[in-house]
Amino acid sequence: MNVKEIKEMINLMNENGLVELEIEKEGMRIRLKKTSLGTESYNGPIVVERQAVTEAGLKQIVETAKESSVKTLEVKSPMVGTFYRSPSPEAAAYVEVGQNIEPGQVICIIEAMKLMNEIKSEVRGKILEILVDNAEPVEFGQPVFLIEPL
Repeated sequence: MNVKEIKEMINLMNENGLVELEIEKEGMRIRLKKTSLGTESYNGPIVVERQAVTEAGLKQIVETAKESSVKTLEVKSPMVGTFYRSPSPEAAAYVEVGQNIEPGQVICIIEAMKLMNEIKSEVRGKILEILVDNAEPVEFGQPVFLIEPL
């Protein structure tokens, strides 16, 4: 990745009010994170982390995944915010334990900076466990659901 692509990512973050962005491309992982939460017009410093994925490291990840006898996936929070199971207090929850889900199906909302962000499933599966209570704060990368892929 070059400096121009990184500047484009920073502009994307600022235009969409994102606090953190992580992209993997051509074996290189770039993570951009604003160091402080402020208003949407925040213009503070941005931390850039680069981490190369080596072929040996990739093989180790694949082998570890194959050896794992547990066939569950964790759905992790993509941002810091407040977790909501339904679109409003009176509405039914998006998903319940034991329910089958499809790719693209909304499974929860995370409110961040007064914006309601729909979180959609990326896989077909069955909800095994909901790890966060409704209206509880969540951190970036915090597991919120356990899913059994189908």
